[in-house]
Amino acid sequence: MKLQDDPDFYRAYNAATYKLCDSKILFFVSKFLGSPVKEKISGSDLFPAFYEYHKDNEDIKIFLLGAREGVASAAQQKINSKIGRDIIIGTHSPSFGFEKDEQECLKMVEMINQSGATVLAVGVGAPKQENFILKYKDKLPNIKIFLAIGATIDFEAGNIKRAPKWVSEVGMEWLYRLVAEPKRLWKRYLVHGPGFFWLVFKQKLNFYADPFNTTYSAHTGSVPREQMIETIE
Repeated sequence: MKLQDDPDFYRAYNAATYKLCDSKILFFVSKFLGSPVKEKISGSDLFPAFYEYHKDNEDIKIFLLGAREGVASAAQQKINSKIGRDIIIGTHSPSFGFEKDEQECLKMVEMINQSGATVLAVGVGAPKQENFILKYKDKLPNIKIFLAIGATIDFEAGNIKRAPKWVSEVGMEWLYRLVAEPKRLWKRYLVHGPGFFWLVFKQKLNFYADPFNTTYSAHTGSVPREQMIETIE
């Protein structure tokens, strides 16, 4: 839904090396539209798989950026204890509205550069995390891998409990999260949700129009969404 009216977010998605389906609902919708994705892979499943895979790889040093004060450091302690080495070498919890403060963002860039990290995992929600990565990645020469991981830092710290796997597999994790965090998530699911299904209906009938397919792409050289999806498939 945010991709419908946020050109920076659209550009960040076009620039991403990998785009994962982190919603079982979207997984079902892809089948309904006749272009099924292979599987659902949540960021909160990908990230622990990533650091477990690289637990003995000394070249992988992760900086966690996101969550409330103290949460990222709690996640750092738990992950390092589980892995058996300091794979998480730095953390920072940005202030609310940090994305509008260029000086704060540049201070974070300097902090990440000084940490020695080679991987940056940003968990401040979409589209802030993707836009931050796109805007500042060229100022982070030591970072080889950028990950946009949403609420994963909270999950890793134990600050927020994940839905049981069976709930996620039947496509009801959204409801579990809405009940757990109603103030933060009500708009995402109760306002944007119906609009999403309207767009799906329009696409099924072949009268969905990509808002940036001509105006935005023509001026930036971005790949039109239809072509991007075909490339992924």
